[in-house]
Amino acid sequence: MELEGRVVVVTGGASGIGRALATRAVAEGARGVVVADLDGVGAEGVARELGDRARGLWCDAASEDDVARAIAVAEEAFGPVDVFCANAGVAIGQDEQTPDDVWDLALAVNVRSHVIAARLLVPGWLERGSGWFLSTASAAGLLTQIGSAPYAVSKHAAVAFAEWLSVTYGDRGIGVSCLCPMGVDTPLLHGGDDAEGIASTASSVVKAAGDVLSPDAVAEVVVQALREERFLILPHPEVADFERHRTADRDRWLAGMRRLQRRVDGG
Repeated sequence: MELEGRVVVVTGGASGIGRALATRAVAEGARGVVVADLDGVGAEGVARELGDRARGLWCDAASEDDVARAIAVAEEAFGPVDVFCANAGVAIGQDEQTPDDVWDLALAVNVRSHVIAARLLVPGWLERGSGWFLSTASAAGLLTQIGSAPYAVSKHAAVAFAEWLSVTYGDRGIGVSCLCPMGVDTPLLHGGDDAEGIASTASSVVKAAGDVLSPDAVAEVVVQALREERFLILPHPEVADFERHRTADRDRWLAGMRRLQRRVDGG
């Protein structure tokens, strides 16, 4: 999967990883890129910087009407969508006491938005025999997230849905990749959407767990992984070791995570 000549849609494209993916797609020679974000002004600003091969628009990734509109903008300006980057995400909530509306938002943006995009795109991709779905999940989707149950649960679900897409449609021309980084230098890491939740606890754990990468460095890893048509994209390679430890001896891994939780609780 080369991005040259492709039509790409990126949700959450106004900043962070989304912005870096949109920028890199244009640099790789994409025919057109649609930058979609709740920050419509930011999305339009990114598109202006990228030039004639980009369009920016306000979009709620959890709204089927909005995602359909983003796809329609791409089709009208550049042609059928080849690559969809389901990158929009929220980092909110803390534990089982987190209110239902916060849980609902985490699941809507981090999981159901992926389902919505696939629902709109898969029929056309099957008809054409090609298409690529890039899911931005998290290392938390392979492991867990100290400090935020909604984030951990929704990111696990995002990984599971990406796996299901690959299993179901991988032999019918549809490629799927799942991006699972740890710390990336984005607004989500430094503030999140919930200053009392993930930003105050989980974010500090992520920063301490490994290198904090730039969004551009992550985009570089993504482009290479797409070129190699890999499912799992790990900008932090150590995540593969963490996952192996988890699956090899889950009780031992859980005990280790509880030790980490005690350290966090103790400041």
